[in-house]
Amino acid sequence: MTYRPLITGTGVFTPPHIITNAELVTAFNAYAALYNSEHSAEIDAGTRNAIAPSSEEFILKASGIEQRFVMDKAGILDPHVMHPLFRQRSDDEPSLMAEMALDAALKALDAAGKTPDDVDAVICAASNLERAYPAVAIEIQKLLGVNGFAFDMNVACSSATFGIQLASDMIRSGSIKSALIVNPEICSAHLEWRDRDCHFIFGDVATATFIERDSAANVAGFEILSTRCATDFSNNIRNNNGFLRRSRPDGVIDRRDMQFMQNGRKVFKEVLPMVSTHIADHLEQMAVAPDMLRRLWLHQANKSMNDFIGRKVLGRVPTSAEQPNILQDYANTSSAGSIIAFSQNSADLCGGDHGLICSFGAGYSVGSVLVQRRS
Repeated sequence: MTYRPLITGTGVFTPPHIITNAELVTAFNAYAALYNSEHSAEIDAGTRNAIAPSSEEFILKASGIEQRFVMDKAGILDPHVMHPLFRQRSDDEPSLMAEMALDAALKALDAAGKTPDDVDAVICAASNLERAYPAVAIEIQKLLGVNGFAFDMNVACSSATFGIQLASDMIRSGSIKSALIVNPEICSAHLEWRDRDCHFIFGDVATATFIERDSAANVAGFEILSTRCATDFSNNIRNNNGFLRRSRPDGVIDRRDMQFMQNGRKVFKEVLPMVSTHIADHLEQMAVAPDMLRRLWLHQANKSMNDFIGRKVLGRVPTSAEQPNILQDYANTSSAGSIIAFSQNSADLCGGDHGLICSFGAGYSVGSVLVQRRS
């Protein structure tokens, strides 16, 4: 017997601190001035490059981002630190990532009219996990009081949609009745805030999606009609941090490649055709014409990228209602972006309306979820 999976609840945990572009530029330019002063002799000799200042106009034009939420503001805006500062928690305390995920998970369950007793599986899908083991997902499972099983997975910015595919396939097969996919993203901790080309990109957030059999649902929800995932290896988005770090013979602790790195121009050129073709093929496979799509909830990395994809998919410029953006407020939140967009911009859809959730990023990876509003 095959079961139909529904998304019946989503939740978003939004951190307490906002950093505006103006605040970010002030801090970055103060850091740049300190750096250029400290290395003035080498810069004058031509053996070291000076750091150019950033600006609000540059950030907005490059990304469409106006602000971001973060778990710590003071460290990021201190030109002598330029990264978040989190206190060391004991092993007996909930981890920061699990604490964020718990908030989003409880909101998703509340929206679905369910409790932790109704959850069979917890999948923690995020671009960077706080530790290797024990799995953060199992910690979240414990904090919720969920029976069943839990595990972590990482497909970078596509983690949420890949997690949704996995959960919906398990529900269809009958191996589970329901699942929580949680996406706690502390992106501020793997961003290099001292790099002008990327210091404005990321923010922190956690999202959760509750998926269950249609026969058990208390709310109409969205039926997951189909999922589609694809990957194609590329080094153009990369983070080389990991447990082998101390074993490297060069012994450099502050290597630039231990944080988020990307070749933005190549990513733009290579990812956009991949994503546009992926969505078009998915719709064709399901016999859903582009004009049947009421809404596109895209990965929130860059406004220009989303505008390009929207035009390619719909064959025209989408309206803001058809393709809602949230990155102006949240910035890029990796795997969580498309879920924030879905959570905040789906309640107005009517029975029978189609929509598509799509995320894409490092890997390269792309995942799409075709949904239909239930009556």
